[in-house]
Amino acid sequence: MGVKIKMKEHTKIISTEEKQYINGLIKNAKKALKDLEKYSQAEIDRFCQAIAWATAKEDVFTRLAHMGVEESGLGKYNGRPGKRVKIKGVLRDVIGAKSIGVIEEIPEKGITKYAKPVGVIASIIPCTNPALTPPVTGLYALKCKDVVIYSPHPRTKKTTNETVRLMREALEKLGVNPDVFQCIEQPNLAMTNYLMSQADLVMATGGKNMVKAAYSSGTPAYGVGAGNSTIVIDETADVEQAALNTRLSKTSDNGSGCSADGNVIVEESIYHQFLSQLQKEGGYLTNQAESELLKKALWDEQGRRTANTIAVDAVEIAKIAGFTIPKEKSFIITEQKHVVDSNLFSKEKLSPVMAIYPYKGFENALEMVKAIFEIGGKGHSCGIYSFNEEHIHQLALIAPVSRIMVRQPQSKANAGSFTNGMPMTSSLGCGIWGGNITNENIHLKHYMNVTWVSVPIPENKPSDEELFGEFYEKK
Repeated sequence: MGVKIKMKEHTKIISTEEKQYINGLIKNAKKALKDLEKYSQAEIDRFCQAIAWATAKEDVFTRLAHMGVEESGLGKYNGRPGKRVKIKGVLRDVIGAKSIGVIEEIPEKGITKYAKPVGVIASIIPCTNPALTPPVTGLYALKCKDVVIYSPHPRTKKTTNETVRLMREALEKLGVNPDVFQCIEQPNLAMTNYLMSQADLVMATGGKNMVKAAYSSGTPAYGVGAGNSTIVIDETADVEQAALNTRLSKTSDNGSGCSADGNVIVEESIYHQFLSQLQKEGGYLTNQAESELLKKALWDEQGRRTANTIAVDAVEIAKIAGFTIPKEKSFIITEQKHVVDSNLFSKEKLSPVMAIYPYKGFENALEMVKAIFEIGGKGHSCGIYSFNEEHIHQLALIAPVSRIMVRQPQSKANAGSFTNGMPMTSSLGCGIWGGNITNENIHLKHYMNVTWVSVPIPENKPSDEELFGEFYEKK
């Protein structure tokens, strides 16, 4: 989950010194991996609590979050500290879970499953979550007795290094080898590529190019896909609640996340009521001339997103575009009629800007959803505000996405919350649609090897007549 900003390539070919540096980190990591073998499940849980507390304390995480915004120039200074809740959520998910030895028994099938570490993990950190992703990955990894080498985005390397320093310090106080967590101090693309080639597993949270590099590294990798989050609001929706949640999702960290509501499709009978409520929530509705200025600011002549408008606040985006909005407005709304590839507003926006479309009849809403995901964001997510179970069912049947949030703010719910059952994470798999190997939220199960032990059971062999049904013919 994160902004698609390319990692600056400081060196094209890794130098001998840089290669030796990475090899040194790998050597330290393997020693730490061996050292973790002696600890029990209870001891590992205690270590997880320690690193979570070291990074999730309100004053500490606020400092780290502010540091990340200042370093990158991306995101919302006063809003990003709220992301600390994700660390608490991951800790909730790992404490008490089985990750060592026997983790599951299925007596009727004669199956017992044993968990084993995957080994050395290369964790690629995005510039939008330099303080959040390290402890999230670290908790899941440590829980499975894995070790992690972090490769920060060069734009936010100080924040990530400081976060990892705190994690190391917490382990050291408990007598644990701090090299369970290491961080490249002066990262570049060549070093990151080499690290990925030497690790046992790659966790790639970042832009399309970085995920592609992870898949090309020769090492098993979990990556994420691009988003183009789309919301359907039907005639049964609670308009006030839907508008509130849409604002919460769209303005979270200035819309930098792939889950932030980008396209809002509203039933025409409540369209104007909902649009009015969005404006009460802090949305600024552009006129046609302002929408044209906004489009030219967000995309260049080749239709590529302009970096200077990604994850900056709405007032600044308007200023860049060439118009002024009141300082109390926190997001920008542009009315659109058609979902077509030539309409740039149908694409991912990565900013506090949303496109809103009216629809007539739910079948048309479904067609619009499919059209939007043909333009971009397949595999990621969409949402619906509805109390019509059939509408929810119909959307679930046709939407080419891995997750659908019902009556929830997507950017705060997709990756897990305390009011839904989604696994807590900072990485969202987008399945084959999004070029990923899994549709799931990347969580504990993805950080472990599993050995299946099978013992004989009473024969379970149907007759040929039972197997072939109507096609069976007696000789």
